[in-house]
Amino acid sequence: MALHVIVGAGPVGTATATLLAGRGEQVRVVTRSGSGPAHPSVERVAADATDAERLSKLTAGAVALYNCANPQYHRWLTDWPPIASSLLTAAEHSGAVLASAGNLYGYGEVGAPITPDTPLAATHPKLKLRADMWRDALAAHEAGRIRATEVRASDYIEANSIFSLALAKPLRAGKRAYVPAPLDVAHSWSSIADVARTLTTVATSEQAWGKAWLVPTNPPLTIRELAKRFAAVHGLPAAKVSRLPYAVLWTAGVFSPMLRELRTTQYQFNRPFVIDSSRTERTFDLEPTDLDTALKNVRG
Repeated sequence: MALHVIVGAGPVGTATATLLAGRGEQVRVVTRSGSGPAHPSVERVAADATDAERLSKLTAGAVALYNCANPQYHRWLTDWPPIASSLLTAAEHSGAVLASAGNLYGYGEVGAPITPDTPLAATHPKLKLRADMWRDALAAHEAGRIRATEVRASDYIEANSIFSLALAKPLRAGKRAYVPAPLDVAHSWSSIADVARTLTTVATSEQAWGKAWLVPTNPPLTIRELAKRFAAVHGLPAAKVSRLPYAVLWTAGVFSPMLRELRTTQYQFNRPFVIDSSRTERTFDLEPTDLDTALKNVRG
């Protein structure tokens, strides 16, 4: 039974901790509040992830350190750098593999499906930040100071995405859902369960270290198609979905930091934004979770 340390208890951190605990591993979840899943094999620790000395002590003897932290979008530029620096220090001092749950923001705007060979070309400061975090980890890996890997997923199906936040609740109530994005543009949707499975796989697979991997993801669907599928899976009335005009999103962003951040990532929905995860699937014999199964677990 090996020790795995997870920073963050959001949807990905919780799914990762639960998966590892279910396998009989020893899991330590570190959050500022001491939250995390209730399981006999999960130790929940209240600690500040920016405290590199404390995090290093908590990671001593661990086989892997998972970055599943999730600062609020509008605080990325202030909150991510000290967390990222602390994680690098803890990984170096402990010898644990640093496995990070990443996303697609670092690629910026793309004109073709994202593959492992697609360059990290984002220029917007908040999007480039995620790319720079990986570059720093990779540099430390190549210098022999740490062992690092990263998995990258598209918008989550089950929680914390435009779909779960804007569509699930009104559709469940039989109401029309209003979405701040085009409805008929192809988009990739990843399952949180697959993020956890991929993350735990690459953390303990030497061939994965020093590389970033795209989470196994089902073929892309438009928002309208995904809403229709969601309604069918849950036995709901036919999905009614409308697009919110951009002017409404812009105005709402004046009052809501979260909605204001959607302006930055609007490009991901204005034209096809899809990933090709076939290399990950072949390398580790992984497949994406059945879409209907994932939709049954949608929160909101």
